[in-house]
Amino acid sequence: MSDKFLRVNDLHVHFPTDDGVVKAVDGLSFDLEKGKTLGIVGESGSGKSVTSLAIMGLHRGTRARISGEIVLDGQDLLKTTDEELRSLRGRKLAMIFQDPLSAMHPYYTVGQQLTEAIRVHEHVSKKAARTTVIEMLGRVGIPNPGRRVDQYPHEFSGGMRQRAMIAMALINNPELLIADEPTTALDVTVQAQILDLMRDLQAEFGSAIIMITHDLGVVAEIADDVLVMYGGKCVEYAEVDDAFHQPDHPYTWGLLTSMPRLDRLKQERLVPVVGNPPSLINIPPGCAFHPRCAFREFAPCACDEVVPELAESYPKHDSRCHIPVPKRAEIFRDQIAPRL
Repeated sequence: MSDKFLRVNDLHVHFPTDDGVVKAVDGLSFDLEKGKTLGIVGESGSGKSVTSLAIMGLHRGTRARISGEIVLDGQDLLKTTDEELRSLRGRKLAMIFQDPLSAMHPYYTVGQQLTEAIRVHEHVSKKAARTTVIEMLGRVGIPNPGRRVDQYPHEFSGGMRQRAMIAMALINNPELLIADEPTTALDVTVQAQILDLMRDLQAEFGSAIIMITHDLGVVAEIADDVLVMYGGKCVEYAEVDDAFHQPDHPYTWGLLTSMPRLDRLKQERLVPVVGNPPSLINIPPGCAFHPRCAFREFAPCACDEVVPELAESYPKHDSRCHIPVPKRAEIFRDQIAPRL
């Protein structure tokens, strides 16, 4: 048995549709220790949010076909009852959702919703819970929390709703926090406050954090490990320093070279990843990235026929690519690193 706090093993999440089966997550595995942060990055449609919803058990009652293992602190979440899972949400694991307007109930005040989140798990009075709620709203940067606590979600701006959603997720000090694009609607000052708050939670309670984001700067600042997803699969998995200083997959190279740098003078235009993400109904055969890969000529076998395995390229650094590791290192050194 793994001693990891969270262990996801060979997770598949497929959605049958009239057009075919959407393979949103297709054989994903990773581990996460308490006190550590995993950054999951990739383009829209790569399977990041579907993975987080599967961990939270929010695909139940849908047409989703789920297989594999999601083991949290020794308990397989895919085998728990609905009642057991509800008792875990908020206390053991919590999630900051991508769209706070749809995640919060429009008929109840923000304070009522946060108070309920506390009292579901803690035997405290409404007055004590309200005091905790006002304190947490202030910690996430909401001005005049004593007045705002009695307002409805539609009375908050987009950024303030996002902060209220973050407060709701953090209110019970969860042991696992999943943050799906938590700072997207926030300005950089508030982003820094929220990241600091998440770090404080982690330092105080030893929480494990999964950070799902498009912002590689956020990943570089807060994550310990990075998982890069493409076409429902993990294509690279490494410690954060290795992922940024010695990336080993052509897709990761594309993400990094398309990211602007503010710490140096940029002489050349940014180079985006050519093409579009694949359809998850008709994923390309072989390596899903091969239609967009500028370096497939260096693969000794057919990238469009054989699905590459996720294999160790360096210690604690896995990659899914047919190009030999020495050749990838050469390409990165000669062609990619000078553009970063």
